[in-house]
Amino acid sequence: MGPSRALSPRERRWFRWLPAALILGVFALDLLTPRGMRVFPLLAAAPVLVAPWLTLTGTIATGGAALLAAVLLPLVRGRLPFGVDDIVPFSTFVILTFLAAVVNRLLVRERRQLKNTREVAETVQRAVLPSPPGRIGPLAVAVRYEAAAREAAIGGDLYAIHPTPHGIRLMIADVRGKGLGAIRTVNALLGTFHEATRRAPDLPGVVRWLEERMQEANPAEGGAGLEMFVTAVIAEVSADGSTLRMANRGHPPPLLVHRGRARPLEPGTPSLPLGLAGLDAPNVLPDVPVDQYTLPDGAVLVLFTDGVVEARDHRGVFYDPVPRLSRPLPPDPDHVLDALLTDLYRYTAEHLDDDVALLAIGLPRDADDGRRV
Repeated sequence: MGPSRALSPRERRWFRWLPAALILGVFALDLLTPRGMRVFPLLAAAPVLVAPWLTLTGTIATGGAALLAAVLLPLVRGRLPFGVDDIVPFSTFVILTFLAAVVNRLLVRERRQLKNTREVAETVQRAVLPSPPGRIGPLAVAVRYEAAAREAAIGGDLYAIHPTPHGIRLMIADVRGKGLGAIRTVNALLGTFHEATRRAPDLPGVVRWLEERMQEANPAEGGAGLEMFVTAVIAEVSADGSTLRMANRGHPPPLLVHRGRARPLEPGTPSLPLGLAGLDAPNVLPDVPVDQYTLPDGAVLVLFTDGVVEARDHRGVFYDPVPRLSRPLPPDPDHVLDALLTDLYRYTAEHLDDDVALLAIGLPRDADDGRRV
């Protein structure tokens, strides 16, 4: 028995009325059918159908209401409800209601276990990815981490930001897979990034440190014939917050939100994810393409993992964050991320299929005067 999916508020509202609609529908069907036809089996199925979604009380109440309907239907038809032919169907009805209650209890226990496991995973995730300060150098910083509704495993999404003598360096990344292998890779990348930001003189040097770490990890983590890789954006903001240099390794492009418009910062030259750069020429690290952008006053840079762009609505259509952020928004990273997540949950009916990590930076209003020399 697999774990059942948590219902969204809209779905819960619909299922609240399902038992009554089912019983009334069967009642009406019986009145419209010839006297020789029996709709009793449909009523007997009612508690079984609602057991995965309602409480134990709701499941038993549905069984009781369906049984009451089964008693009233013969009376409406002008015959006694407890004939000799009804003994077996009514006994079956009682047994099915009992089985529905058992199924309901098993599913409730499984949901509780899944919830506890997910809470443990989220606690470990927060310990691995502590929130950075709200302000680093001239930049306002905001982060969010949203765990998938269907997952209880520790995810591989990560973010980091560090001030250095070379500027403020930041990273957002998504490790392939979940579980202990992913969390080991997350820890390795975070440690390597922290070391590289202090020692590497330029952004390509930071990327090479990360690439070397992934290639070292592949034999240990990848297993037989399975390559570990990480999509990532590694960026560097100048000390005054005016210039952004960025290397994109197969990751969704960040969005630059400015004056009611969100613009994807597509890489000029596509690059393979971290861990795969040496496929064509083993032991040779290729050049690291770096794109440079000007950060205008009042702009907010939003970086996110693919859980955002791979989220879907009920029709299976992927979510596009550009229209939501292409509206007048305060130039505040916290506000921008809250607006994005609110719209994402609305779009997916509050059900994410993958973890989502977000990192946003912007220049606070009180830092603007000292921005440029």
